[in-house]
Parts: sequence; structure tokens; C-alpha cells
Amino acid sequence: MKRQLGLAVFMAGAIFLVLKCNAAEKSLLESDKQALLDFANNLPHSRSLNWDANSPICHNWTGISCDDEGNRVISVRLPGIGLHGPIPANTLGRLSALRILSLRSNAIDGSFPLDFGGLKNLTFLYLHYNRFSGPLPLDFSLWRNLTVLNLSHNAFTGTIRTSLSSLSQLTALNLAKNSLSGEIPDLNLPNLQQLNLSDNDLVGSVPRSLKRFPKSVFLGNDQSLLDYTVTSSPLVLAPRDQGSRIKNVGKLSQNAMLGLVVGGSVVGLVGFGFLLFVCLLRRKADNDDDVFTGKLEKGERAISGGEDGSDKLAFFEGCNYAFDLEDLLRASAEVLGKGTFGTAYRAIMENATTVVVKRLKDVNVGKRDFEQQMELIGGIKHENVAELRAYYYSKDEKLMVYDYYTQGSLSSMLHGKRGENKTPLDWERRVKIALGAARGIARVHEENNGKLVHGNVKSSNIFLNPQNYGCVSDPGLAAVMSSVPPPVARAAGYCAPEVTDTRKATQASDVYCFGVILLELLTGKSPIHTTNGDEILHLVRWVHSVVREEWTAEVFDLELLKYLNIEEELVEMLQIAIACVVRMAEQRPKMSQVVKMIENMRPGEGSIPMPSSPGVV
Repeated sequence: MKRQLGLAVFMAGAIFLVLKCNAAEKSLLESDKQALLDFANNLPHSRSLNWDANSPICHNWTGISCDDEGNRVISVRLPGIGLHGPIPANTLGRLSALRILSLRSNAIDGSFPLDFGGLKNLTFLYLHYNRFSGPLPLDFSLWRNLTVLNLSHNAFTGTIRTSLSSLSQLTALNLAKNSLSGEIPDLNLPNLQQLNLSDNDLVGSVPRSLKRFPKSVFLGNDQSLLDYTVTSSPLVLAPRDQGSRIKNVGKLSQNAMLGLVVGGSVVGLVGFGFLLFVCLLRRKADNDDDVFTGKLEKGERAISGGEDGSDKLAFFEGCNYAFDLEDLLRASAEVLGKGTFGTAYRAIMENATTVVVKRLKDVNVGKRDFEQQMELIGGIKHENVAELRAYYYSKDEKLMVYDYYTQGSLSSMLHGKRGENKTPLDWERRVKIALGAARGIARVHEENNGKLVHGNVKSSNIFLNPQNYGCVSDPGLAAVMSSVPPPVARAAGYCAPEVTDTRKATQASDVYCFGVILLELLTGKSPIHTTNGDEILHLVRWVHSVVREEWTAEVFDLELLKYLNIEEELVEMLQIAIACVVRMAEQRPKMSQVVKMIENMRPGEGSIPMPSSPGVV
């Protein structure tokens, strides 16, 4: 009896402790929420935040991430949202579990917040491109876990603090473009890989511990700082922290790299077999299109004139092409691709003019409706929208004529063979492609009183304009089809969840498709890819699963990890992509909002290739 009573008392005590711990954890999260609300309510910002006291903070609040258990806020990322004024006291400083803080590209002024001294777990601190003034913090030893510190492009004054030498984990330090003065202390940071002290008022000589860095990191100061010989020393990689996965952002171990390489090889073999199987199944069905390769003679029935004898192409105003349908029929051509709404060909005329001809299939509208839609599409004049030059309508054929882009599509750039003549896309080019494509889709959405839908956003419909920005092609074709084809027939991986049921493309589904393109740019993977050699996964689902596990570094294309100073842009672009591919259509941002999000990133600032190993930021 006593034993049973003792067991009951023990169980009651255990339950009490569990409930007490849960209540304490909930109380800490509520405290974090209130600190953020106090911050937002007392600091003006031009972009609205969806911070609602009644909504879950860990999954719904823009820029906020929590730990695995959902008990504490560990990341606050609010770059470029128009914050202006000093940071309110006793707000962010209360987030004692915070590891990442990014407030860059705003207009925050005032001195460095004193209560940030309570952020003992801070690992990444990004405050650059603001208007902070006054001296740097006196005691940097308060943040012994700091790995990246960027306070550049502000108005900080005074000297560089010797306490920075206590940051043994620091791998990146950027204090450029401030008004710092005095001599540079001997920081002696053995793990420091990136340094920028340029454009200040520093004097004296470069300390011995920093002479391994190039002179460019000291430009814009007293000339005396450039009077030294750069010591040759190998790049020191920061130690890998096995205990905290959030520090692995931007880092990949050799085993992980080897696994990715082996996995990539398996993916290639499986993917090739899959494509070969699909091609064999579809060869008979697509045989009518195959005859279009070679000469486009009428007798081959690749293209035929209308029964009424009409062979007139309708050219748009300003088009300088001088050919007719007969010239098009005599052109040599090759298939560029077969997509959702038809087949695209590159046609080379006898006068060497090269164009792209889109041969539509399953058009289900009459001539008048077709011509009205073509006039609407052809009226879009924008540098990020491929211009429709001409079209042709007959009972048997519906054609569209575009300019030919010599660099090929984004799909071929990302997923084509990477040989000796293949140049991988660096980060700055990828951001320009994303920004251009976003502007193009946003422009399409403005047409027809804001009701036009692109309906076929995918990487094979994204090209590069002369300025190397993304340019979208094939807008508005969904309107001349009876309905959007089923997902099996559509470009795999781009179909928004709601389109699967309704078969109707919307502007919200365009945003979803653009989010998939962003994920392609970030990962280098196709929308449908194979993992571990035996499972076919959608890119969106794969990214969600990886991010949930906090192995964010595993998401990014290995080509991108060769560049420094881009870790924050990578993560921010990933957040934009995830916002675009949320399941509920009404929760996705408008395309115009996506444009502003990318524009506010200020991408590519100071990114440089690493000499040999993947970049560590």
C-alpha cells in the first residue's frame, strides 16, 4: 500500500513538473511575442507586418523563426521594410534566445542599443545600410558566439574596440563606410576569413595579424595603412559546430559534398532513364510535330495555309521583320521544346533572320477571340516581357512569332549539361534574372484592367534580355485554351495546388510558379527531382522538409557556395520563395509585392569567389 502511495505521489510530482515546465516555456514565448510587438508598435515602418497578437508567432509572422520546439524566437530578419528612427529600448534586447538579427537596408538611426548586451546567444548580426551613429559598443565580449558582424554603411564614430579580439568564433567582420578613426588594434582573430575596414578615417599601420588580408580591405583610409606586404597564408576555415545546426547556414562538410556529388550522379542516371521512357511512350503521339524539324515545306503538312487561302502573318507595329508565311515555310527549323500549350521552333530564314515560332495546340476559341487576345498580348511593351512580333490564324494552324534569344532559356542554363563551355550562373546573375522575371510577370498582371494571367510561368519560358535581366515569354495563352491541361500534361512541378482541382490559372497561381522558379535558382534543382536515387520528389516539398530540419545549407546550389558575402541574400530569397509557394492562394503576395521584396534585398554587394573551397559566411 505504501509503495502504491509513493508511486502515486511520484507521478503527481512528475506531472506537476512537466506542466510547470510547459507553462514556463509558453510564458517565455509570450514574452518574446510581446517584445516584438513593442518593437513594431514603437518604431515606424513603411512596409506592413502581419504581426498579429492573436496568430502563432513561429509560423505566421513575417521574418520570425523559432527553435525546433517552438518555445523561443531565435531569428528576426526584417531587411528593407522601411524602419526609421532609433530602436526602442527594452524591446529586441528582451529576446534572450535570439541567434540571428538582421535589420539591414532600413533607415534606423541613433546609437547602438545598449540593451543588446542581453543577447548572449547572438551568432549573426546584420545592421548595415542604416544610419546608426555614435561609438561602437565598448565590450564585444558580451557576444562570444558572434560568427558574422556587419555594421558597414552607417555613421559610427570613434575607435575600433580592442574587445573585438574576444570574438574567437568570428569569421566575417565588416565595418566599412563609417567614420571610425584612430589605429587598428591587433585583433588576432585566427578564424577571421572576411574583413572590410575600407572608407573610414583610420591611421597608422596594419597589425601583423591582419596583414594576410589584401590591401583592398583598407582602402579609403590613411595611405599609411597600405604600406605593408601581404603575407601568404592559406585560408582558415571556421570550425564546424556540431551542436548547433543553425551555424551550418552556408557551410557544407566534405562528406555532405561527396554525398551530393554521388547523389547527383544517381539523379542524372535515373532522370535520363525516366526521360527516355517518357519519350518512347510519347514518340508516336508527337510524330506530327517531329516533321517540323528540317525544311518547313507545305507538302509535309507541318504548317498549312488556311482553307480560305489566307497566308498572311499579322505583324505588330514597330516590327522590322520582312517575311511572310511562305518564307516561314521555306525556313530551316529545329524543335526547341514542347510545352503546355504547344511546340516552339527556331526558324532560320533564307535571309539569315532567326525567329522563334510557337505552334499552338488545342486552341478552343474562334478567330475573333483569338485575334483579340493576340492584340492584347502584342500590346505589352516592356523590357522584361518577350515581345510578340506576329501571329497567324487559320482553321488548322495558330502560330505566334517571337524574337530568338541566343542565350537560351533559364531552364537550359540551370539544368543543361555543365561542360567546358558551360558557365555556371553566379549569384548576381541569378538575382537579376529573378528580378527581371518578377517585373515582367507583374507587368503582365497589370494588363486588361489588372486581370491578365500569364498562365504558363516556368523556367523554360524565362530568357535573358540584353541587360541580362530575366524576360518572360508566352503570357496570356491560357485564355485561348478551353482550360488549363491536367497536371500530368503540364510542366511538372509548377502546378499550384488549387489549379489541380479547378484547372484554371490565376494570378495567384502565377505567383506560385514564380516561387518554384526562385527555388530552382537557389537550389539548381529541377521542379521534379530524385532524392537518394529512388524517390521522385517535388522541389517545393523537398525544400520545406529541409528547412523544417534547419539544414538550410543543404538547400543551396553548390555553385552558389563558392561566393562570399551572400549568405543573407540566399536566406532572404529563400523566404520570398517560400512565401510565394504557400498552399493557400490568398496568403501569397501579389507579384508587385514580390518585386519590391527582391528590390529591397540590395543583392550582390561585395560578393567574390572563394579560391578553392565552398564559401563560409
